[in-house]
Amino acid sequence: MKKDKAPRNKTIELTKAEINQYAKKTLKISAPIALDFVLNKTLHQDTFKALDFLPADSIDLIIVDPPYNLTKNFSGSTFKEMGLEEYKNWLDKWLKKTARLLKENGSIYICADWKTSIAIPEVAGKYFLLQNRISWEREKGRGALNNWKNCLEDIWFFTKSKDYTFNLDAVKIQRPVIAPYRDKNGQPKDWVDDGTHKTRLTHPSNIWTDISIPFWSMPENTNHPTQKPEKLIAKLILASSNEGDVILDPFVGSGTTSVVAKKLNRNYIGIEREKEYAALTEKRLEMAETNKEIQGFEDGIFKARNAYN
Repeated sequence: MKKDKAPRNKTIELTKAEINQYAKKTLKISAPIALDFVLNKTLHQDTFKALDFLPADSIDLIIVDPPYNLTKNFSGSTFKEMGLEEYKNWLDKWLKKTARLLKENGSIYICADWKTSIAIPEVAGKYFLLQNRISWEREKGRGALNNWKNCLEDIWFFTKSKDYTFNLDAVKIQRPVIAPYRDKNGQPKDWVDDGTHKTRLTHPSNIWTDISIPFWSMPENTNHPTQKPEKLIAKLILASSNEGDVILDPFVGSGTTSVVAKKLNRNYIGIEREKEYAALTEKRLEMAETNKEIQGFEDGIFKARNAYN
C-alpha cells in the first residue's frame, strides 16, 4: 500500500491515469515543421529525431541538461556509462544538430558533472564559441569513505557568435552590506537601507553558492533523479534571453526549463523521450499558469541564500 505523503511534502507526483491524461497534451513530429506548430509545446520523442525537424535559425537560447556519463535509471529506461571517447561521440551526435537551430546571436548552456565536464569544451567547441564555465555548489549528495564528497557541477556557456544577449542587471545578486560606506554627504555609497537590511546588488560571478536543490517540502520538487532547480535555470534564461524569445531544452526531463521560461514570459520547446516525464512537464506547466513564483527570486531580484539568518 502506498503511504500517504507527510502534510509538508509538496513533491509533484502523477498517477498512471494522470500520466496518460497529460501525455495527450504532448506532440510528436516526423517531418520539418513551422515554428508556430511546436512553440510552447512538449515533444514526446527522442531528441535525436526531433531536432532534425525543427526550423533552422529559430532558437534564441538552448539549455541542455543531458544524461551525464553515469549509469542512471530514468523512468524505466537506463542510460549506461560509456568510455570517454564513446561519450564524446554521443555528445557530438546531438550537439551538431543544435548548431543549425540556434540564431546567430543565440547562446547555449550545457550542464555537466565533474567527470563529464572535460568532454564538453572539446565537443561543443567545434560548433560554438566558449564564453565561460559556471561552477555551482550542489549541496546535496552522498559522502564517500575514500574520496571527497561530490557537490559541484558545471554549466558551460557558449554562443553562436561574438554578438549575443547578456542581461547583466537581470542577474545581479542582492547581498548584505558588510562595510556600509557613505559619501561625503552621508548618503549610502552603492547600497540601500530599507530600514531592516542594508543590501547591495553585486555582479554575478561564475561560482554559484546560492542554489538550493529541490527537496520534498518545495513545491517544485519531483521524483526525477536529476532535476535542476528553477532558480538555477532562471539565471540562465534571464541573462541570455529577452521576453518573447524562444528557449529550447532537448532533454527537458521534469520540465524545469519550460516551466521557468513560461514563468519569465519566454516561449519554450521541450523534448523528452520518457512518457512519465513528458507528462510531468505538462503538469508543471499547468501549475505555472497560476503560480509564477521562483524560489530565491523575489521582485525581480536574486537573493543570496541564508543572507539574513
